[in-house]
Amino acid sequence: MTIPEARACCADLELRLWDDYAITDAILAATTALLAASPQVTPVAGTPGMWWVGATGFEAIGGEPHLARTLLAIARQWHPDARVAIADSCVAARAATWAPAAPGAGSRTAVREPDPLALPAGVIAIPPGHCATYLAPAPLGLVPMAPALRDALQALGMRTVGALAALPAGDVEQRWGAEGLTAWRLARGDDPRRPGLVRVEAVRSASVELPAAVERTEPILFVVRAQLQRLLHECLAEGRAAAAIAITLVLDAGRQYPLDDLGPDAPPVVTREAVSAQSVLSIPQRSITREVRPARPLARLEPLFDQCRALLDSWRIPAPIIGVTVSIPATAPLAADQGDLLIPSWRDAAMNAESVFARLRAVLDPEHSGTVVVHPEAGDTHRPEETGRWTSADAMALGAAPVQTPPASSHPATIADQPAVLRLLPLPEPVEVEAPHGVPDAVWWRGRRLALVAAEGPERLSGDWWRRDAYARDYWRCTAHEEGDLLLYREAGQQWMLQGWYD
Repeated sequence: MTIPEARACCADLELRLWDDYAITDAILAATTALLAASPQVTPVAGTPGMWWVGATGFEAIGGEPHLARTLLAIARQWHPDARVAIADSCVAARAATWAPAAPGAGSRTAVREPDPLALPAGVIAIPPGHCATYLAPAPLGLVPMAPALRDALQALGMRTVGALAALPAGDVEQRWGAEGLTAWRLARGDDPRRPGLVRVEAVRSASVELPAAVERTEPILFVVRAQLQRLLHECLAEGRAAAAIAITLVLDAGRQYPLDDLGPDAPPVVTREAVSAQSVLSIPQRSITREVRPARPLARLEPLFDQCRALLDSWRIPAPIIGVTVSIPATAPLAADQGDLLIPSWRDAAMNAESVFARLRAVLDPEHSGTVVVHPEAGDTHRPEETGRWTSADAMALGAAPVQTPPASSHPATIADQPAVLRLLPLPEPVEVEAPHGVPDAVWWRGRRLALVAAEGPERLSGDWWRRDAYARDYWRCTAHEEGDLLLYREAGQQWMLQGWYD
């Protein structure tokens, strides 16, 4: 409100100037009080009066209803209309706190427990997997995105989150790039952010000037290890663990290097056109920094050093190195689990997986070979070629993902119900199929005859009339000795096509 509007509502209004110190103290006091409800409490940056609170692990002590009542009781010490929202995604939880207050008890349509009256007014719990449904009618302004992107969407007539979520992912990415795709995922309830205890603080760093320039990263591994060990000792003394490791390499100045040796890290102010008449190039002194983030905060040297070494192995250096700086830009509280002290080689299982992924990425070099480490992920659609997709392998995401169990159903299983991911061919390939009795017996593919030992089908599917690739096909899942499970389809009166095979 403006001051005159506020005075019209309250004649005895007392005006106070905004005091950053007072606000900081109040946020700290409220954060400390909320720790009585959950060990994970994070004030929302740039939004005084809002906190992210971890809501997992309360099943044995009353579950989410108990947590919601405790949070509400604490928050209403500061404001009588405080609200609590529990959801699978941060964006949905934030939207729920902005929802109009309903009279009476808590939300009766979005509560997770059997008794809807168990939640008091001011609490909304969105059922698991229903974030997209809840967000659909919400204003578009509740989805975090750049102002320019929001203005563009509104100029197209979009006012709600559901309107953005209904757009095809390919069209969003083609028009607005990675930024638009991130907003699209948030609108569909796909929010990777989680309340955490990581804090950004004064950066701990250690720097070393090398006695002589080195052209490879192997000699500096000993320096990195010593620097990292020193920084971890400082973290342990304060009961903290490293949430990120940054390595900065200082490159030599005034040296001459052949143009063909320049990598992707070449200075942006220099172009090959500008020096096309020269065979060498002088690179000024500069530094380049890369960061490693473990799956979860750690204070143990070996797993962190393994990831740093994998990073250095994959790093293309355009000039000799004359200095190294290792820093820890973010930390988190030290975890209590220490493992078996009688086994010196004990390591965290999640970190082992993350170290393996880091080494695979370094060896495969995805930036130049086009090879990436992926894992299968199921998709929610009845079209067989879209029932699964391959996503980047992330140890933290894989460890946090719940185990998916197929729901009980009375209808017979279909091809799309099979718990496998289809490895698609770049384009469906025409094949010759031997089917003397209407069931495929053999497939001629790329000049080879594949005898089939089993064939499941036909499953007649059609749909996607609103897309350019509308279809109406008979699908067959066939098993061959040489190639495993193949997916064939045929449209009415058309040739047989091979879509791919299952993993």
